[in-house]
Amino acid sequence: MISSIVFILVFAATIFMFAKSIKKIRFHINLGKDIDRTDNSSERWKKMFFVAIGQSKMTKKPVAGILHIMVYVGFILVNIEMLEIFIDGIFGTHRALSFLPFYHYLASMVEVFALMVIVACITFLIRRNIIKVKRFKSAEMTSWPTLDANIILISEILLMFAFLSMNASDQILQGREYGHYAEAITGALPISSFLIPLYSGMADTSLILIERFTWWFHIVGIFAFLNYIPFSKHFHVFLAFPNVFYSKLKPRTYISNMAAVTNEVKIAMGLIQDDGGAEGEIATFGAKDVRDLNWKSLMDAYTCTECGRCTDVCPANLTGKKLSPRKVIMDTRDRLEKVGDKILKEGDQAQIEGSLLHDYITDEELWACTTCNACTEACPVEIDQPAIITELRRFLYMEESAVPAPLAAANTNIENNGAPWQFPADDRGNWAMEVESKGEKIEVPMYGDLFAQGKKPEYLFWVGSAGSFDRRAKNISIEFTKILNHLGIDYAILGAEESDTGDIAKRSGNEFTYQMQAMMNIEVMNSYEVKKIITCDPHDFNIIKNEYPELGGNYEIEHHSQFLARMLKDGKLSLGNKLAGKSITYHDPCYLGRGNGEYDAPRELLSKMGAKIIEMPRNKDNALCCGAGGGQMFKEAEKGDKEIFVERADEAMDTKADIICTACPFCMTMLTDGVKYKNKEEEFQNLDLAEIISLDLEL
Repeated sequence: MISSIVFILVFAATIFMFAKSIKKIRFHINLGKDIDRTDNSSERWKKMFFVAIGQSKMTKKPVAGILHIMVYVGFILVNIEMLEIFIDGIFGTHRALSFLPFYHYLASMVEVFALMVIVACITFLIRRNIIKVKRFKSAEMTSWPTLDANIILISEILLMFAFLSMNASDQILQGREYGHYAEAITGALPISSFLIPLYSGMADTSLILIERFTWWFHIVGIFAFLNYIPFSKHFHVFLAFPNVFYSKLKPRTYISNMAAVTNEVKIAMGLIQDDGGAEGEIATFGAKDVRDLNWKSLMDAYTCTECGRCTDVCPANLTGKKLSPRKVIMDTRDRLEKVGDKILKEGDQAQIEGSLLHDYITDEELWACTTCNACTEACPVEIDQPAIITELRRFLYMEESAVPAPLAAANTNIENNGAPWQFPADDRGNWAMEVESKGEKIEVPMYGDLFAQGKKPEYLFWVGSAGSFDRRAKNISIEFTKILNHLGIDYAILGAEESDTGDIAKRSGNEFTYQMQAMMNIEVMNSYEVKKIITCDPHDFNIIKNEYPELGGNYEIEHHSQFLARMLKDGKLSLGNKLAGKSITYHDPCYLGRGNGEYDAPRELLSKMGAKIIEMPRNKDNALCCGAGGGQMFKEAEKGDKEIFVERADEAMDTKADIICTACPFCMTMLTDGVKYKNKEEEFQNLDLAEIISLDLEL
């Protein structure tokens, strides 16, 4: 009776303290701004099942993934026996479930998984403290994160060993038919049986002491473990499930449009009337501190496992820049705990010194991000690191005007000229006059001219700023135009009526310029009743496909690789064997591949031309960014050990392929620069997919 009362009191105290910790964390998360993540519940449940429960992303690093799954599954199964411990603890019974016919098999299975947990945890300790895997030793992994991980691993080993020792001593007492132990026969258990020689020479009283001590150690240890978790990175064992459920369902490269900015831009463009009301106005643009972020970003901060997979694949971090996506999340959590505790203590009017921006996360870290989303792809619990970086950039740009001068100049050019370069907007369609096929000049149709004649082209070829003005990218536009003509496609371009999509502005934090550009383009396209769009630029493809619809621009858009692959499948495009004997390595553009899931179309086209495709070590969803995204193309890179474009070009050249192929004008520029940097222009051709197909067709 005394034992049962003690157990009930310990359990009640455990639940009370755990509930108190959960209440505080819930309060902290709810300090964030509201965001609706209740759409498409069936897709959310499916994602949670595969990612959080099924651990589908863990196995991308097979060794660590399998070990983690061993701990994950093992700890869940081992704690099935918690049901029996609860019954025994409350009612004073011993192995209350031993009457079940499958009890021996269940107990045996639980022991096997207990051993798996021990093996995995020992391996993790060796990886962290002896082998010292690089991603566990970054600057943000100070003494506490390292100690925290070791505490958890050692605790799990001790808990599992106590469980096995309990079973071993119990089996000996069963064999001696001692008291109530003789009434609950487990039979020989596969793992604890190996421990029996350690205890077999002991007296009955000593064995009872060991059995009772390990029983209490195991259950009290689990209770203590439960209450330690909210103070540890291991809180992800609970939050991983809701965090994945509420994660972003839209493409990884999607960035939400700021509603308050939308209203301001519509008023400025005369699309709506300013009624003088304050509705829709906000105190600040972007985020300076944790309360400016939405609750999902704050949940991300508490869900972080500190595994470092995000930082391990970050192109900025890989090349020695200060940015570490893991640090961004850890800093957000640390700041949130400080702010939240202060508000809990002093109320909502508490005076809180400092801010997340500047005091925790520096400008240099933020501007190093290429928005490639390698971090979100790698994260096993679907944390969205770029969402926080984007909000902080918005504050830097729109509130503090603290933006690198070259990037600010590019944004100014977009505002004034409709492109990030200082070219007159009227010259946007001039490249079209350079299109020739076999010495014959080709006239590129203009959408406005055809529409005035009562014609509506089936496709709008969205050329983009790079394809209109950049010397290297203009050739991609020219060659793709030849292909369209060869296929007899009914298309046209906007020419001078086209303007920059605003991608660079949006990714650099300049939401006003982005939305102004977006709405101007949407007005033009809607006035021409545009339905279908093709573009060679993955950045424009992404923003028109994923972000324009919220502003009224709903179109069927294809990247040129998708369009050409469809033409090939439909039998409208016939490719020869011109690349026979040639080897090609294909670089996946971040905004086409990781951002929108298109990996197959370019490879299908290349393989149909007889090329031997040699993949770089980092390819498809693990492809390394070229370094141009997020506005990086228009600014100097932050200090580091190496330029990102050089790292990626080195990787491409190491394949020894004859041709380095990509399908993005920005990637083309960066990889071309990388090849030039190593003085290897004579050894490697750097071509866009459209250029290769045009060569194959001999256009």
